Amino acid sequence: MSRFLPLLDATRQRVRPPVALILGAPRQVANLVQSLNEPQVVCYQMDLYQAARVRDELAAVGVTAEVQTAPDLWDLPQDFQTVLYPSPPRGERELKIDMVEQGFHLLRPHGTFLALSPIENDPFFPKLMKKVFGKSALASSAEGTAVWSHRENDRPRRRHEMVVQARVDEGEPLRFVTRPGVFSYGRLDLGARALLTAAEIRPGDRILDLGCGAGATGIAAARRAQPDGHVTFIDSNVRAIALAELNARSAGLNDFQTLATERPDSLPAALFDVVLTNPPYYAQQSITQMFTEHSHRLLKPSGRLYLVTKQLDEVEPLVRAVFGEPELFESRGYLIIVAAKTG
Repeated sequence: MSRFLPLLDATRQRVRPPVALILGAPRQVANLVQSLNEPQVVCYQMDLYQAARVRDELAAVGVTAEVQTAPDLWDLPQDFQTVLYPSPPRGERELKIDMVEQGFHLLRPHGTFLALSPIENDPFFPKLMKKVFGKSALASSAEGTAVWSHRENDRPRRRHEMVVQARVDEGEPLRFVTRPGVFSYGRLDLGARALLTAAEIRPGDRILDLGCGAGATGIAAARRAQPDGHVTFIDSNVRAIALAELNARSAGLNDFQTLATERPDSLPAALFDVVLTNPPYYAQQSITQMFTEHSHRLLKPSGRLYLVTKQLDEVEPLVRAVFGEPELFESRGYLIIVAAKTG
């Protein structure tokens, strides 16, 4: 059972429908929806993969709720009397701030924002919510801390973002916008730099940036493939895709596509010359395996996969099973696996 449930039970009288339940691990979300037992609950997720898992968990416990994805929380089309935020103990600090500030704008006048933290006497949310809402109150126990505030006034919208400028080749510095909740917020990841160091990009190449984040890797590669190259950005995180499109347009790319999807099944086979990917290190390499298999399907004959990792023993066998023997390069403390599609 979720440790958030005792916190919710202690503050249940503060919850009024309609309710927006924002982020949270899929099983925790399902348990909270079941415990709420309210007819009007919308579960917000930023990632299509996570949203699908939430739907699975809701079905497993036999409850129904609407699950919506959007780049920003305030993109949800309705307003709410209660916004409920089950916050992880080690989650991204800037994303927590962003969700509280955006959650303010989801609320009806006098609506309630309720944050649940598994940290006993959590000092973070009371201070943050007092700053955003003007006041905050809390209840703390061994299970954690519940903090609530009411929307009494109005305030301007504030989007959290950082502009990164990095030199990755001999051309103009790469400049792109990042936002919390997207991989490598506020910087160009060293794995991406290593990937770009190893990748051979030729004029006219069709490039797939698989798991693109804010799009920096694909943009840098596409600049090398100009003037006739193309890049497709794919990610399951819809905020990432919004950023990739914003950054690609700002970089002056003319031929690009963005696609928010769990799996790139809709793309035709043998479409790309190059796939660049930095898979996430979770789910027991199931994501890496899926990325590798789709890369093979999507590459043209003799097309090239460039995959960066720090987990060679786990990842290299997955690539070898699909592509055959790969080449290995080391850069900046990362290993780049290079594999060519034969036949």
